[in-house]
Amino acid sequence: MQVMAGDDVRASSPTDEEFPGLIGVLGGMGPLATIDFMRKVLIATPAVSDQDHVPLVVSSIPQVPDRTAAFRGDGVSPLAAMIASGQRLARAGAGLVVVPCNTAHLWFAELESALALPMLHLVDAALEDAIATVGAGAPIGLLCTDATLASGLYVNRTPRSAQAARVQWALPTATEMLELVMPGIASVKAGALDRGAELLGAAARALARRGAQALVLGCTEVPLVLDAGNSPLPVIDATDALARRAVAWSLSQRKQALG
Repeated sequence: MQVMAGDDVRASSPTDEEFPGLIGVLGGMGPLATIDFMRKVLIATPAVSDQDHVPLVVSSIPQVPDRTAAFRGDGVSPLAAMIASGQRLARAGAGLVVVPCNTAHLWFAELESALALPMLHLVDAALEDAIATVGAGAPIGLLCTDATLASGLYVNRTPRSAQAARVQWALPTATEMLELVMPGIASVKAGALDRGAELLGAAARALARRGAQALVLGCTEVPLVLDAGNSPLPVIDATDALARRAVAWSLSQRKQALG
């Protein structure tokens, strides 16, 4: 059966009833970040046996076109590939789709519309955690790709939990993005984790010197090398925030199904 964007691709799948609370993970952007997200889902789940864990289906397709290059106009849009990946999840019976990639959320609205499935927005989850950690008015540092930064994906989004408040951001300089943040993220993607930790740690320390009171890890590669143990600031891990909310959704669906 040919499946087109916007079709009800869940109609022929029995697995959404068989496994209530089934989460679809639209991953591969990048592969290690997808594995990290799955690990965080496991950690966030209160389980004493295999059967207690959250059911997941994962489409990890690293060949999705580069999101940053697409935003810059240097590459093709990733949207068609993300829709195709999401449709695999829908056919498998996923009742919710999550995307553990920050920059991919530049195409969130179009993707959600095409899949016709509920989705959780990673940035909303991170902002809610940031406000809960330091308050709406405190300076918050942001480490992310240059596309995420330039697009305003974080800085222009109003937190749902405090619509009247705007987060005060402490942002990397252009030089820090060029010399520390983007090379650090690229190092993680290439498997050079020590180098990535060195570069991203230096960027975090620069934000701390400029008054940031906490640090949003706004690229899913960043928490692979920078965390509460080695960051100069309290961290808000966007991947972890998304994982915890996905788990909460799944557990509520399973509870409803059991009556």
